[in-house]
Amino acid sequence: MKKLSPNAPCPCGSNQKYKKCCRRFHEGMLAPDALTLMKSRYSAYAAGRSDYIIKTTHPENPDFRPDTKAWKREIDRFCQTHDFTGLEIVSVEDGEQEAYVTFIAYLGSQRLKEKSRFCKEAGRWYYRSGEFLS
Repeated sequence: MKKLSPNAPCPCGSNQKYKKCCRRFHEGMLAPDALTLMKSRYSAYAAGRSDYIIKTTHPENPDFRPDTKAWKREIDRFCQTHDFTGLEIVSVEDGEQEAYVTFIAYLGSQRLKEKSRFCKEAGRWYYRSGEFLS
């Protein structure tokens, strides 16, 4: 598992230390909105926090796996084999129960652009689905 120093810059690009930014969400604080959840999920991938990815993925997401142990291994392998080198927020469509965040994630020399859909249920935001864009 990757370790991210609490004093390292947060991978989400906030210009804050990890301990003052996304780490608090990884350790149990609820994200107040879809944008914060999206950024904290990116940071979770960068920090190897597969538990957070699983916990914040909606059960109806196509990537959701009932076998969380196998799914955790898949996420861990992805985290270990990619360098998370930057995050750019392109747009946010905010709503009270549903929101969309379009972003570009930089994974080493790869560039991934996605429009993510988030939904809020019982006061908690979840990653519902994503559409890759060119």
